[in-house]
Amino acid sequence: MIIAIKIKLKPTKEQEVLFWKSAGTARWAYNYFLCESENHYSEYLKGNRKTKTISEGEVRKYINNILKKTTHKWLGEVGSNVMKQAVKDANLARQRWFDGISGKPKFKCRRKSKISFYVNYESLKRTKEGFQGEKLGIVKTYQPLPKLQAGQMYSNPRISFDGKNWFLSIGYEKQFEMLELTGVSLGIDVGIKELAVCSDGEFKKNINKTKRVKHLEKKLRKEQRKLNRKLEDNIKSYDINRKPIYEKPLKDMKNIQKQNQIIRNLHKKLTDIRINYLHQCSNEIVKTKPSQIVMEHLNVRGMMKNKHLAKSIATQKLSEFKKQMKYKCEKYGIKFVEADRWFASSKTCSCCGKIKSDLKLKDRVFSCECGFKMDRDLNASINLANYQIQRA
Repeated sequence: MIIAIKIKLKPTKEQEVLFWKSAGTARWAYNYFLCESENHYSEYLKGNRKTKTISEGEVRKYINNILKKTTHKWLGEVGSNVMKQAVKDANLARQRWFDGISGKPKFKCRRKSKISFYVNYESLKRTKEGFQGEKLGIVKTYQPLPKLQAGQMYSNPRISFDGKNWFLSIGYEKQFEMLELTGVSLGIDVGIKELAVCSDGEFKKNINKTKRVKHLEKKLRKEQRKLNRKLEDNIKSYDINRKPIYEKPLKDMKNIQKQNQIIRNLHKKLTDIRINYLHQCSNEIVKTKPSQIVMEHLNVRGMMKNKHLAKSIATQKLSEFKKQMKYKCEKYGIKFVEADRWFASSKTCSCCGKIKSDLKLKDRVFSCECGFKMDRDLNASINLANYQIQRA
C-alpha cells in the first residue's frame, strides 16, 4: 500500500525565499483558474461561449505561452510544475463540487489558506543530506527520505509551512506483514466525555480534559486578550460598515505581528498534542489485533451546529480519528466497518436487543426493563461490535 510521510526541512535563507515564492505562485494559479472558470460560465450564460466550463489545459497554455512571457515573468523563478499542479488542483476542486462530493471551491488567501506547493516527482531525488528538487537545489532534512526500490518514485510530493517550520510530504509504496488476528469484532463508540470506548472495556480518555491542554488553552485566551488590547490601542475610528480604521497599518506594527506569532504557535502546539494523542490511541487499538473494527457513522457537520457542543466536538477531532483508524486497519489487514448513521447503538440494549426510545443525552447509565444496567457508551460499543452479526 502507499504510505505517506511528513519530513521536517532545514532550508537555507535563499531556499526559504524560494519556498515562499513557490507557495505564492501556487496560490495565484489556483485563484486564477477559479476566476477564469467563473468568467467563462458568465460568458456562456450571455451566449458568447458554447461550453459551460473551461478546461484546465487551456488555462495552463495561456499562462505558459502568454502571461509567463509578458506580464508575469516572475512565474519563471519557480519550478514549472508548481503552477501546473495548482491549476490541476483547482480543476479537481471544481469537479468535486460538480459531483456533489464537496462544497464550492473558494479563493485562497495567504492569511487563512494552507501554505504549500507541489514538487515535481520526476526530478525529486534522495540524497545523503536530504533531497534534490526542481530549482530548489539540495534541501537538508532532519531525517532521511525512505529508500525506494529500483524503478519506483515518490508520489505527490509537496512542501508545506505550518506557521513555524517547513515540511516535505511524500507517498511511497511499502509492504506490511499481515498480523495474526484474534477473530474478535471490536466496537468503538466515540464521543465527547471520552474519546473512545471499546467493546472490550477499554476507555480512551478525552485529552482536552488534561491539565496540560487546559493550561495551554488558558494561556491562549490570555494572549488573545493581549492582542485585542493592542489592536484597540491602534484604532482611531470606524467606518460606516463598522470596520476599524487604524492609526498605523498592521503590517508596520511589529508588536502586533509578534503577538500573532505567539498565538499561532500556541494553536500549533495544541493541534500537535491532539493529533499525537489520536495516533497513540489508534495504535493501541490496532495492536489488540481484532479481525474487524466497527465504528459509527457520525454526522459531524450536523453536530457542529449545536453551539453548546461545537467547540468540544471540534477539539476531539473525531474525523481525524476515524481516518487514522481506517488506514491503520488497511495496513494490517483488519476489516473496517462503518455502521449505518441511523443504527441506534446507544438506545439498543446489548442484552435483550430492545430499543429504549426515551433515552436522553444526560442519561449516562443505560437501564433496560430486563434488568440490564451498563455504562451508556460501553453498551453502545458492544452493539457496534455485534453490528455485522445483526445484519447477516
